[in-house]
Amino acid sequence: MTNYTRPFMQPIPESELIINNRGAIYHLNLKPDELAPTVITVGDPERVQLVRSHFDSIETTAAHREFVSATGYIGKKRLTVISTGIGTDNIDIVLNELDALVNIDLTTRIIKPKLTQLQIIRIGTSGSLQESIPVDSFVMSTHGLGIDNLLNFYRHTQNEEEKELLQSFTTQTQLHHSIAHPYISSCSPSLAKHFVGEFYRGITVTCPGFYGPQSRILRLGLSQPQLQQRLTEFSFGMHRISNFEMETSGIYGLGKILGHHCISLSAIVANRVSKQFSKNGNKTVEQLITKCVDIISGI
Repeated sequence: MTNYTRPFMQPIPESELIINNRGAIYHLNLKPDELAPTVITVGDPERVQLVRSHFDSIETTAAHREFVSATGYIGKKRLTVISTGIGTDNIDIVLNELDALVNIDLTTRIIKPKLTQLQIIRIGTSGSLQESIPVDSFVMSTHGLGIDNLLNFYRHTQNEEEKELLQSFTTQTQLHHSIAHPYISSCSPSLAKHFVGEFYRGITVTCPGFYGPQSRILRLGLSQPQLQQRLTEFSFGMHRISNFEMETSGIYGLGKILGHHCISLSAIVANRVSKQFSKNGNKTVEQLITKCVDIISGI
């Protein structure tokens, strides 16, 4: 079998790793010294301002397309906040480029012999799949279970428990391989221990879209009309599915392969079982940001 992992001392071609005229990585428009070791990701570019308003000082800012970022300090803690846009296609860009900034020499285009681990914390919104997890509450994703297929383009492995869980998931949800090849990755235990108390916990399913893939019906019929109900009813030992959204599995999956510590935290703005939507989702997001920034600054 051919090994398609790049050797450490082989330079990466210009077409594979794009550097702009100011020496910054292409999509994120960041240089290595403009990135902090702790990174907060948000989907909405406007949410970057909400996070950076908690910083005591701002060091640098950058923007390119939907990728808006700011690096600064809370006390002595250096952090970067960056918007990702929506979906695991964007997460593929963000995770790979964040990793490249710390683990590839952008001048020589060679992978560094000593690799750096980032702390990556997603603060986002999500829909609850359990009636007991109400709108305006918070969820910490113990696992990201992807039905988006992103990680299947990379070499990755699942342990025996994960394989059994995925087999049970496919059986219970009756998802056909023509639709998805599910994968699963867990959060970072070293980060998860800090998010307790007010956070519900459970598996987060990551979907490749907002409407049909999340069982929303507008004008189009669904090929999997029972999917939402089956996600809600899924069980494997103590594991249950708490919510679904569009980024977590990509962050956890790529983060695991690349060796970074990742956690995904969601403000629940919809309960898909009770059919409720938050009356003030922006306030809930702001409350989650305030809580998370306070925790993160102390880690």
